[in-house]
Amino acid sequence: MKRDRLAKGGPVHAALERIITECDVEGEIERDPVRAVHRYEDPLDAELVALMASAVAFGNVTTLVRKLDDALERLGPSPAKTADDPAAVQRALRGWKHRVYVAADLAGLVIGARRVQRVHGSMGRLFGAALARTDSVREALAELVDAVREGGLEKSASRGARHVLPDPRGTSGCKRLLLFLRWMVRGPDGCDLGLWREHVPTAKLLVPVDVHIHKLARNLGLTDRATPSITTTEEITEALRRFDPEDPVRFDFALCHMGMLQACPSRKDAKRCEGCPVRGVCRHWA
Repeated sequence: MKRDRLAKGGPVHAALERIITECDVEGEIERDPVRAVHRYEDPLDAELVALMASAVAFGNVTTLVRKLDDALERLGPSPAKTADDPAAVQRALRGWKHRVYVAADLAGLVIGARRVQRVHGSMGRLFGAALARTDSVREALAELVDAVREGGLEKSASRGARHVLPDPRGTSGCKRLLLFLRWMVRGPDGCDLGLWREHVPTAKLLVPVDVHIHKLARNLGLTDRATPSITTTEEITEALRRFDPEDPVRFDFALCHMGMLQACPSRKDAKRCEGCPVRGVCRHWA
């Protein structure tokens, strides 16, 4: 029964395709940190800002977008050019703070990422070369994280510095890094920018699993795992590959924003589930 529900063309697949069709991408972009990335025409600026935006993408969306905008205003019209002078980055971000992050954490991220760009041409080239050599998204991400840390974060032992770039070799689902990867590889489609599309095939991408995606995935039968982890991420992605083997992550943006809007519960709730577009295939209602 579960296998039939998750078959290509089956009820769950049909529900997901409807969500994508009905998603107001332009409207939802205004509530998403990726909106900041679209302001930059230079690919190096966009790549750098995307890493910053994904790194701070946790907690209240309104707050994180405001904090990101503040940091970008401080860094000036070209964050990449500003980052060529580490001292200038540190001065510009002095006093900046967001949740566990302080100015030194974000400055280290920006300085390290810019160093990778100068050495390799772009972060995308480093990632693409690592992926071609290892055939592992996790290992390629780990090599990128290592390079950014070595360039700007390795000397800091702060909680924020450890959190800003998670370890893809561990058990973490690495939601924010996978979000960054989605923005860079998919598209351009009005949301994702496609700056790395020549280096990375969309078929290799993994779904960025946050609390909303995890609850939805459990309710749709895409995973039975009770907690998010890299194993959960891989399981959900594998289920979505049945629907679109070449681009399994294309469902993510619409699903995530639907989940935030719907506040998807962990059990049957007539009030909260009212009007939910996947109610007909949810394990609590089907």
